[in-house]
Order: sequence, then structure tokens, then C-alpha cells
Amino acid sequence: MGTYDADLLVIGAGPAGVAAAVMASSLRMKTVVVEAEQVGAKLRAIGALDNVPGGWATGAALAEALASDLTRHQELGRLSVLSDRAVRVAGHDDRAEVALDDGRVLTAPAIVVATGVTALTPGDVAWIEAPKSRWMPPLWRAATEDLEGHRVAVLGADRSLGTWLRAHPQATVYFHVLYPEADRYKTDEVADDQRIHLDLVDYVAVAPVQDGFRISTRGPGGVGSHTFVVDAVLSNMGSKPAALPGLITGTDGYCPPDEQHPRILVAGDLKSARMQRIAVAMGDGGRATLIPYYKANAVPS
Repeated sequence: MGTYDADLLVIGAGPAGVAAAVMASSLRMKTVVVEAEQVGAKLRAIGALDNVPGGWATGAALAEALASDLTRHQELGRLSVLSDRAVRVAGHDDRAEVALDDGRVLTAPAIVVATGVTALTPGDVAWIEAPKSRWMPPLWRAATEDLEGHRVAVLGADRSLGTWLRAHPQATVYFHVLYPEADRYKTDEVADDQRIHLDLVDYVAVAPVQDGFRISTRGPGGVGSHTFVVDAVLSNMGSKPAALPGLITGTDGYCPPDEQHPRILVAGDLKSARMQRIAVAMGDGGRATLIPYYKANAVPS
């Protein structure tokens, strides 16, 4: 194929995608970033970033910095940002391509896919039984004024719990956190916070009642059960990969890098569940860009 739309296409403008795009632009690669929402959209709801170097107090502050980075490279003339949704990627012998929601198909020698993850809902996990409705908002969107003085059940012990507690150190809340065995390793960072009660369970049933929500639980191995009523229920089950059609996924839904077409690179949270950290994603985005760059310039590995 003689011509391409870019030297590198980047799908997603979160930490991994922006890092990939900035690296590419700094290497003087013509780069196109495709983002369906806004730069750092998921970051903007993160209230505390004490595990990210650089001094960013909140996710919103980091998101603004990432947006400024893209703007700076756009002004240099080597990078452009398309506000559209990628619906499919494909790798071929002579090109990689991404199909957009508006019908366009863009091509490049390589694509970095950094679409990240999306929040799990009760319907995605086997250990929760709950009616399908919109009354169970995610913890990371919860405002302190809506929770203080109320009995709150939190379903899952994903890392958003620790982030929320660190972001609101003065909040007078009490969370009854119900979590499965798979979340046990995530609880160490919050176990000493007096505002939560951690409850390892095999099963949770949630039902709306007049005074709030009735919670019924079953303990590990089916031993022990408990029923109580709370004022509010928040979801915190973690996330699932936002994999695009055309990517190869494993049994867990994530996208193993070594199994993709050679022209398609996956970066950041899309790769696995255990390494989901902002700083890791940023480094991984830059790493992904270097692979096609070195290949194009015949740099030995």
C-alpha cells in the first residue's frame, strides 16, 4: 500500500494513549489519535492520585495536563485528534486499519489500541443477584454529601474504594464492603480505615425495599448468612476490558499483546487486570510506540 493516513494511529486518549501519541510525535511520526469522549475521560472522576509520580493531586488535574500535552504536539504539526469512536481494528500484510463510527477507515503501518476498561455491573459477575436497574451508581462517582449519615453497602473491594477514602479523608461515612475472594488482595490498603467493614462473601442478593435495600449474603463455602437493610448500594466490582472488534481476547476478555497481529499493539489497562495503574499505563503506551518506530527504522532488538 503506497500511502497511509498516519505513521501511527492511537485509539484512546487516556494515560496509555496519550503517552503513545506524545512519544510518536516526539519521534516525528505523523500521529492521529482517535477519542470518542474527551482526553482522560475516566481520569476525571478520580479524586486522589497519591500513587502517581509528578505531583498531580487529582485525576482531573492529570487529565488536563494530558490534554495540554496533546495540544502542544498538535501545534507542532505532527499530531491530530479525531473526535470519533473506533468500532473495529484490523491488521493486514501491508497496513493496519481502524474503522470509525462515521464510516471512515484510517490506515497506518501500525496501531496502538489503548481503549482501557469499563466498569463491571452486577449483571457481569456471578456472585451478585440484583434486579436490572440504574439505582446502583459506581462508588467512584459518589459524592460525600449524598452518603454522610447513611448506611451504605459497597459491592466489591476494587481499588476505587481506597482512592475514594483517600480523596475524602474527613468524610464521616460507614461502608459495609462485601467482596469476593478474587478481591481479597486489594483490601490490604484499606483494612485499617475505621470507616469500613470488610465482609468476604460468596454470594450477595440485593432487593429494593421501602426503607432502602435489603442485602442478603452467604459466606465463603456457603457457611454463614446475614440479612440487613441499608440506605444506599454502590457498585465497586472492578472493570472489564473495552476490547474492540478485531482484537484477540483471552478467556478473561483481556488482550494478550503477543497474540495480536504484528501491526496492532495493545497498551495499558487493556492488557491485563493485575497491572492496572496509571503510571504503568503511561510507560506502556510509550513502549508500544517504540516497537513500530524501531521496526520502521531497522533498529535491531
